[in-house]
Amino acid sequence: MINRVLIRIKVVQMLYCYLLTQGEFKLKQAPTTHSRDKKFAYSVYCDLLLMILRLSGFKTSPKSRAIAGADDNRYLSANKIARMLFADSDMKELGVKTGDLYNKYGDVISNLYDAITRSSIYRSYIRQKQHDLQTDVTLWTTLLSTVFAKSPELLAAMRKSEDFTVTGFEQGMEMAVESLFQLTDTRSAFIGAKKSLEKSLDQAYHLYHALLALPVELTRVEDMRLDNARNKYLATEADLNPNTRFVDNELVSMLAQNTEMEEYFSAHPFSWNDNPDLVRSLLGKITSSKIYEDYMAAEDTDLKSDCDFWRAVMKNIILPSDDLAEYLESMSVYWNDDLDIVGTFVLKTIKRIAAADKKTSVLLPQFKDNEDARFGNDLFVGTAEHFEEYREYIDKFIDSRQWDSDRLAFMDVVIMATAIDELLNYPSIPIPVTLNEYIEIANCYSTPRSGQFINGILYSVINYLKEEGKLNKN
Repeated sequence: MINRVLIRIKVVQMLYCYLLTQGEFKLKQAPTTHSRDKKFAYSVYCDLLLMILRLSGFKTSPKSRAIAGADDNRYLSANKIARMLFADSDMKELGVKTGDLYNKYGDVISNLYDAITRSSIYRSYIRQKQHDLQTDVTLWTTLLSTVFAKSPELLAAMRKSEDFTVTGFEQGMEMAVESLFQLTDTRSAFIGAKKSLEKSLDQAYHLYHALLALPVELTRVEDMRLDNARNKYLATEADLNPNTRFVDNELVSMLAQNTEMEEYFSAHPFSWNDNPDLVRSLLGKITSSKIYEDYMAAEDTDLKSDCDFWRAVMKNIILPSDDLAEYLESMSVYWNDDLDIVGTFVLKTIKRIAAADKKTSVLLPQFKDNEDARFGNDLFVGTAEHFEEYREYIDKFIDSRQWDSDRLAFMDVVIMATAIDELLNYPSIPIPVTLNEYIEIANCYSTPRSGQFINGILYSVINYLKEEGKLNKN
């Protein structure tokens, strides 16, 4: 039931919330006191972070010299710590200000690289099949505490500074380790965001069942009203012999007796009894409508006409109801944007019932297949873990004369990054499908100009990825 259109929307929403609040690296501020220890500690702190960048193959200044092995080390160049450092504007400014680290440390940098690649923590790191933020933090904090801190060459190079103090050296090391450890807090946020995505998709399926149960509840309330009318003191002929076509509707009877519905609500309780005013309001709109009038006046009915009636009621009365939308929003934060899409699957289900054998299952499964069931989680994880890389692709094609990449609507960036992950990792999905889906999301969830803007940037990214041999589909 949950198709990829809805999955993409959910992934973009959850990514936006997660990426907006995740603990990105922030360079500590220089000390305001003139303590020699603190002054030197901050210098050590900055140099260590710049060293991590250089040892990972990133240039810290336009004149950075090559480090044999480091500039093409695929393990270190892909680590998320270095990418976070490289993406920080303050770090970029620091790198330009500091200049080439070789001017200060000479061959110490190359020797540190050799020591790192010989270390047990590095050898263990490269044997792991997958690297997440936690493993990257562990790698660099361990290297700082062992290889860096115990390097006599590094200590000797730092002693050349007139501000050198042993305390400052040790504090600078601690500051660097602390900054990296703070990034591990994002791991819990990442896990929480993944769980929220899963819950959001589960809630969409819950809404599907709830909407299918609504005709049953509306019919029950109307049946009670007719029964009360029959038993009132001065019952009229119409009260005693009412037209029961509405309460005898065959579709409603099938839904009420559906074992799949019963099993679902047994595991996931829900009842429209919690809001009788809403039910009565909807029932009043139905019974006063032309749809109801024509249905009740028809010469005879069958399953198909019973289903056609409820499809018309759902489409024209229930789903557009502001009262229903307000109630659903109060019931679940995950239902804010689900009603329109889930409503189409409810209509599809009613149409299926009209054409199905009574012994055939007519309810839609939560996902079409296992691939769709994995699609949301994989798309979320892939985009989150490669977000900085995708951001670089996007920034490459921003016209700085018209757009400041740092001031782009963040929702636009998230939408484009998610689209890029889908382009790169889902070969069975045609490029036009991906483009159209994310442009439509942008038109609905971002700024009025976003769709056209995103279309242009993604086309440029697609051409670039094809030229680089990273995208091989039409």
